[in-house]
Amino acid sequence: MLISRRKLIVEWGHCDPADIVFYPNYFAWFDASTANHFKEAGLPKPELVRRYGVVGFPMVKTGAEFQAPSSYGDEVIIETQITGFGRASFDVEHKLFRDEKLAVAGHEKRVLVTRSDDGEGLKSLPIPEEVKALFASEG
Repeated sequence: MLISRRKLIVEWGHCDPADIVFYPNYFAWFDASTANHFKEAGLPKPELVRRYGVVGFPMVKTGAEFQAPSSYGDEVIIETQITGFGRASFDVEHKLFRDEKLAVAGHEKRVLVTRSDDGEGLKSLPIPEEVKALFASEG
C-alpha cells in the first residue's frame, strides 16, 4: 500500500508550558497528513470533489498512542497509509517519528460523503474502485 511522508518542525506554538507538543496538535497534523496522502496518490481534495461530488471525508473514529514526547525545534516525520477500505469508509494509520524512533502512532476511520438527495445533509458515498487502486501501489 502507498505510504506518504511529511516532514514537520515543531514550532513554539505547538507546545504547552512543559515544552512538549500539546496533544491536539498531533490530531491536526494527522488530519493534514490524510489530505496530503490523497494528494500524493494523485487525487488532491479539489479533484476528489470535482470528479466524484465528494464533500469531504469526516472522521468517525480516532485515537493515538503516545510513546515519546516532541518539543520545540524537533524535526518529525509523519508516515501515512490507508490500511483498509469498507464500502464507504477507510482506515488510516499515521506513524510520527522523531530521531527515527516511533513517537506517536495514530489511527483514523473516515467516511467518504456527499450531499444528501435533498441537499440538506450528508450521506455516505461508496468508494470508487479506481480510488482504492490509487492507494494499492508501493510508496
